[in-house]
Amino acid sequence: MNNSALSEDAPSPSGETPLPVYGLGAEERMRGLTPAGREALQAAADALARGRIAETQQSLDAVLAEAPAHAEALRMQAVVHHASGRRAEAMQTLGRAHARQPGDPLILNHLGAMLHESGRTEQGLEMMRRAVEIAPDLVAGWFNLGRALEMESRWHEALGALERVLTLKPDHLVARVGYADALKAVGRTADAAAAYRAAIAINPAHARAWFGLVDMKTVPLDDAEIEALERLYGDPSLPDAERILAGFALGNALEERKRYPEAFKVLSAANAMKRRAVRWNPGELAALMRECMNAFATPPAAAPDAALGSEIVFIVSLPRAGSTLIEQILAAHPDISGGGELGDLVATLGEESQRRGVPYPRWVGDATPDDWQRLGRRYLERTAQVRRARPRMTDKSLTTWPYLGAAAAMLPGARFVHARRDPVETCWSCFKQLFGNVPHAFSYDLEELGAYWREYDRMMHFWHARHPRRLYDAIHEQLLAEPDAEVRRLLDFCGLPFDSACLRFHRSARAVATASAAQVREPLRADTARARHYGDLLAPLQRSLALE
Repeated sequence: MNNSALSEDAPSPSGETPLPVYGLGAEERMRGLTPAGREALQAAADALARGRIAETQQSLDAVLAEAPAHAEALRMQAVVHHASGRRAEAMQTLGRAHARQPGDPLILNHLGAMLHESGRTEQGLEMMRRAVEIAPDLVAGWFNLGRALEMESRWHEALGALERVLTLKPDHLVARVGYADALKAVGRTADAAAAYRAAIAINPAHARAWFGLVDMKTVPLDDAEIEALERLYGDPSLPDAERILAGFALGNALEERKRYPEAFKVLSAANAMKRRAVRWNPGELAALMRECMNAFATPPAAAPDAALGSEIVFIVSLPRAGSTLIEQILAAHPDISGGGELGDLVATLGEESQRRGVPYPRWVGDATPDDWQRLGRRYLERTAQVRRARPRMTDKSLTTWPYLGAAAAMLPGARFVHARRDPVETCWSCFKQLFGNVPHAFSYDLEELGAYWREYDRMMHFWHARHPRRLYDAIHEQLLAEPDAEVRRLLDFCGLPFDSACLRFHRSARAVATASAAQVREPLRADTARARHYGDLLAPLQRSLALE
């Protein structure tokens, strides 16, 4: 990947994509330097293009000694700082470059990407938009904007930016895969599959494209594609990160072909590789559960406003247990918006822990009803954007279940839907899934998966005993068997009038960004349970679940 601002392509501060020079040419970017300074700046660009950070810094030192405020040298210096993990210095340096050249699209793009990365979302997006307004052919500007919009779940806007990238640079693989991801999220399943396949046609060794295609879970591979994926997975030169992607893709593709022993072998190997790359300590989870049970043995006095949070439906679940389906059903109702996997509950509790200087849940016993009300209002403030179009919303974060007692105290009017599925099917489905931004490190070992499920099950029984009228079990298998009756019961629990659109959830146009995004675009299927086909191969999981 070329890092040069003076050559054809240079990376964004995040290192995600090339950033081509635009607007100011090389001569203009060197303006104000002596011949020696120009030579040093070009040497810095060449070294950065090759990823030689130390050499880049040495050349930049010579340029900045001559011209400490030179905008292009400062911009490149910021790239070096960012690549070295010195983000605060990178931001400060980019600010100085921006002050010198406020209309430079490369500086605007870099600075916008960094502002977005640091949490200053709207300011960052605005700078990236300005960059592409000034430089409408700036490939990396459109790409960074598209990726940032995807991170904000603004999928339709992201599609427009990524389409522009592909118009300018049709062989931009990362953009094409991102484009396919966005198409999947907005429900354009056939177009998404075609986009993933287009990326594979450009580079058959692009494991991320293969993974994206298979991870749709609704698009089977043909014989030639299976053979190509087998060749990729078997390539001894494939880096571990790519082999993990290819392994999860191949294992799931083989399962779809009913080649179960082969699928188990490949998935086990891919999971073992992933497990070595993540940190997971089951003892820490068990300790947190004990602390939660002690803290909430007697439910605390809740916020005095009994209606606070009545617009919220929390969907609590393990991954791959049907939570996206439940949200899709509810979000098909005209009175409720699907919030997706929000992190605001945990973030709100984290803010309180930081304010008190005591980790959750150790401060629970000291919290007053007014404290809980303040926290409930803070959560509602954080999530107000989701409720702009409709009066109510779902929050289906998969990290909510350990914190249900706090959510109940903060928001006395909120309801909790527990999406529950057969434990073996849930755990096997997790084992088959390579998770993205949320690592779910517990899911890459069958015995650890079983132990995690037991902690979750114990905790959910604990919450049920304390909040029996506010917690509803939505059983996946019952929903498949009696969809009409189960949907009616679900809506009744949530205080919603029946609406037939909830039975036609698969026709909803809402964006979905979870691993089930393509599956919830189809009617209910009763043939998704696969664990029984593996027989004794799943004995370690069954033992860990204490089902034997």
